Amino acid sequence: MSKPLDFRIFSGSANPKLAEKIAEKLKIGLGEVDSRKFSDGEIWVKYKENIRGRDLFIIQPTIPPAENLMELLIMIDAAKRASAKRITAVIPYFGYARQDRKDQPRVSITAKLVANLITVAGADRVITMDLHAAQIQGFFDIPFDHLYASPIFAGLFTSNRKNLVVVSPDIGGIKLARSYAKRLHANLVVIDKRRPKPNFAEVMNIIGNVEDKDVLLVDDLIDTGGTFVSAIKALKEHGAREIYAAITHGVLSDSSVTKIEQSEIKKLYISDTIYFDNKGSEKIVVRTASEIFAEAILRTHRNESISSLFDIDKG
Repeated sequence: MSKPLDFRIFSGSANPKLAEKIAEKLKIGLGEVDSRKFSDGEIWVKYKENIRGRDLFIIQPTIPPAENLMELLIMIDAAKRASAKRITAVIPYFGYARQDRKDQPRVSITAKLVANLITVAGADRVITMDLHAAQIQGFFDIPFDHLYASPIFAGLFTSNRKNLVVVSPDIGGIKLARSYAKRLHANLVVIDKRRPKPNFAEVMNIIGNVEDKDVLLVDDLIDTGGTFVSAIKALKEHGAREIYAAITHGVLSDSSVTKIEQSEIKKLYISDTIYFDNKGSEKIVVRTASEIFAEAILRTHRNESISSLFDIDKG
């Protein structure tokens, strides 16, 4: 007879549907938490059950607005003060990750600041998926598990795709793209671009051959869609046939969905690390990351290795 699971999962308000799916995969119910806002916007949190001595997992992507990050910090603090045995912050989308270095004078390294806040709040461990910059793991002085979304999407392209190439939209995404290329036994192509200002990039050169090839464009996130659509246009100009994309985090701000619909992309696959209510797009398909997070939570609770969940080409 298997030992019953002795841990609890709680969800913040940023993406409760993903938390529900994770709990369903684990065949347990979500813990009850009362989260309110005062009239001035302050957040108040109370756990509605005894969590003393329990292994706790708090699921909350830190997508803007900043209240989502603040709610996570308050939930961690409340759990710590309620004497939870171990607190794991499960952050499907790690916000502020694009501010990971001081690339110009008088700016904040906000990713490091957020890491400090989460640690000081009382988290014992962090689980996240597809960081914008892998070195952010080093900003934490607590255990950090970095999952990858490639198993969610790679299976969609394994059959009848002998003419497929995997494209990285920039030099920084090569490692992620290489993991897809390795899984799919496909060649790797890189777009060389420069970014004169945030959310805008100019395609400079395409390194590799995409002529008469089906293309899988992979990246960690898509925000306004401007850079993404520019890459699609450049690939088409270089002779690419059908273009698909697998993007882990669909931030999809401003008019990004309209840009994607008007582009020449065949399908854009995103995960549900960020909630996306797809009511009008025929080109955007959402795939759930719940199974990977559920398995990571289970193995973390059992103190088992989760390395197979974030296996990636280290070459």
